[in-house]
Amino acid sequence: MVGRRIGFVDYKLDNYHANVLLAAIREKLKDRGFTVDGCWAIESESGKAWAAKKNVKWFDSTDALNEHVDCYMILAPSNPETHLDLCRRVLPFGKASYVDKTFAPDLKTAQEIFELADQHRTPVQTASALRYTNVQRRVEELGRENLKHMTAFGGGNSFAEYAIHPVEMVISCMDADATSLTRRGTEPHAQLLVNFTADRTATINVYTQGDTPFAATLTTAKSTAWAPVDTSTLFVDTAAAILDFFENGQPMIDRSESLVVRRVLDAAQEPKAMKEFVAL
Repeated sequence: MVGRRIGFVDYKLDNYHANVLLAAIREKLKDRGFTVDGCWAIESESGKAWAAKKNVKWFDSTDALNEHVDCYMILAPSNPETHLDLCRRVLPFGKASYVDKTFAPDLKTAQEIFELADQHRTPVQTASALRYTNVQRRVEELGRENLKHMTAFGGGNSFAEYAIHPVEMVISCMDADATSLTRRGTEPHAQLLVNFTADRTATINVYTQGDTPFAATLTTAKSTAWAPVDTSTLFVDTAAAILDFFENGQPMIDRSESLVVRRVLDAAQEPKAMKEFVAL
């Protein structure tokens, strides 16, 4: 169907995100009318094997793939260092492109990707799956403007790969107006204290090498609500949001939020942040 053919572009296609997003598009979201009509990966041998296993047509180049798709999912969720290269191969085609978490390995690269997108007038959107949860829905009920403080919890194998999730959860709820942060602790127990405009604050706990579920507390002037993340539909909801972006044809997330997520992650790695608040 014209306008609804998706191409997967990856570093190594045999990864969790490629599998669950493909399954969501083919199963729970099949009525949306989108199909994954082709794929390409830097690691070609494993990519061909994945494509054959999943019944997705493999193409030997992104140029060949582009003849058969209308939009792109640039994946490589564990290898953000490859995202700029993958974007250089795809964004010049000018087709709506979703870039998986973590968008880029640093702020400079993130800005380069957006500049490349602007150069080719290519709609680009990025997000962690933790942007699309019951926590954000609860914030809408409370009124985003009423949120005074937020605490987020998240786990994972490493700070470098998984801190994106609780950080994205906070920024998507609080907005892009983060001004400074400090960090307490290194792995496996790290905590970020983030200041926002209008005397708002957030605490982000990243507990690696353990079993910490994603969760949040949401504080207004009147109360504090506990909001554990319902992960049962996490990737279906994420895939649905990506399809919304493809249908809309324009980004549905303000890039200032995507950039401040990267600013927070960069600042958290600065040695200075272990001693004092650093500006974002």
